[in-house]
Amino acid sequence: MIVALREELEIWSVPIPELQPGAALIRVDAATLCGTDAHRWEGHIPANDNPFVPGHETCGTIVDLRGEVRDILNLPLRAGDRVISSYAHCGHCYYCRVARQTTLCENNTNYGAWAPAKMLGGCSEYHVFPAGTSLVRVPDTVPPALAASAACALRTVLHGFEQLGAIASHESVLVLGAGPLGLYATALARDRGAKRVYTIGAPAMRLAVATAWGADEVLDMDTMPSPDERVAWVRERTGGRGADIVLNCASSQAFVDGMRVVRPGGRFVHLGTSGGPPMPLDPDLLFRGVRINTIVMAEARHFYEAIEFLATRAGEFPFEKLLSNRYPLDRTTDALRGMAAFREIKPVIVPNARS
Repeated sequence: MIVALREELEIWSVPIPELQPGAALIRVDAATLCGTDAHRWEGHIPANDNPFVPGHETCGTIVDLRGEVRDILNLPLRAGDRVISSYAHCGHCYYCRVARQTTLCENNTNYGAWAPAKMLGGCSEYHVFPAGTSLVRVPDTVPPALAASAACALRTVLHGFEQLGAIASHESVLVLGAGPLGLYATALARDRGAKRVYTIGAPAMRLAVATAWGADEVLDMDTMPSPDERVAWVRERTGGRGADIVLNCASSQAFVDGMRVVRPGGRFVHLGTSGGPPMPLDPDLLFRGVRINTIVMAEARHFYEAIEFLATRAGEFPFEKLLSNRYPLDRTTDALRGMAAFREIKPVIVPNARS
């Protein structure tokens, strides 16, 4: 668990808490890390508690249940079933009952940012999936590490594509960012029938995955750091108009660049991280009829859709290329350092293994 920012993580032994009705205890098979975990470790994004257990992308095997617990398809779960979990929400507030936007629930419980005793982080031998979640079974054909990545990056991208709507066969899609979000967005854009898919990001090893997952062309920001040059690169490939669809899977600061390269009347979806300094935005960029959607996490159905996508598209996309190095629990700090330095794409923590 993280006790001090940017320092070595500590391994603590804590008792397994008593399960509340409707909760499940899982033995963690794989916990993948994403940029949010690195940002919390570095202090860029606050956690709920300190110290806290990182890891919000978790796949595991059920070892105990409190009462009858059913999966998202209303089928009973048993010990031995492998699952991922949506975040818990209260079910009673305005966002849960009226707006039906449970990701905005004022009392939701996400993972990877809570005190050790609550066991709500994936970088641990065991993890509690509390009542109020939706549990999704993981078929044997989907490896645990890929299933874990579905519990954050892929489900968020699927939420974004739901907000985006259909992609016409003549439309071009530009993906900003080549991290896990950007890579899954590249695959979804190809799968949904875009005419051309372009991915801009760095470093080169991530762009190689984008190419393998369907990008027609990629642009390495390390070789073209100038925003003006990148804008020209996009417009040269889109008839001077800009991309029909821009998916910002990078930082909030990339929002401004994205608005410069989406065509008038096009669509823009922001899936990237929040935070950072204020963004200077030319007001004229907002006067072009662009439809903008911003995404907050994902609804339970997107977790299910993510697992189904991995299970049904394995023959079309080499998903394993997303996963980089595997680490036992006592080397989680190394994985976080690698993620923060962009040396990793999607590191995998295997908590029940030892170095």
